[in-house]
Amino acid sequence: MNNKPQQQRITLDLGEKEAEGIYANMTLITHSPAEFILDFARLVPGLPKTKVHARIIMTPQAAKALQRSLATNIERFESTHGEIKLAGQPNPGQNIGFHTD
Repeated sequence: MNNKPQQQRITLDLGEKEAEGIYANMTLITHSPAEFILDFARLVPGLPKTKVHARIIMTPQAAKALQRSLATNIERFESTHGEIKLAGQPNPGQNIGFHTD
């Protein structure tokens, strides 16, 4: 007998509005013992105020699964397209400006 749990197939329904997506370049994360709250916003240069465009509330287990999935997908992306540079991170291949030795 095979005691492995059978994987359930899930059908995902993506509505037209949701398929358009929401652009965010900033995420604020807070948590309680029962949940993680992810607020997605857009920062616009020169504007001191922003607005939350989407809020996702998830269990700690779902947040950890998201973290692992993001890490896996970032590794795949970088193996194809190169390392993702973060703002303020030094870029040794780019020597712009004046340098003294």
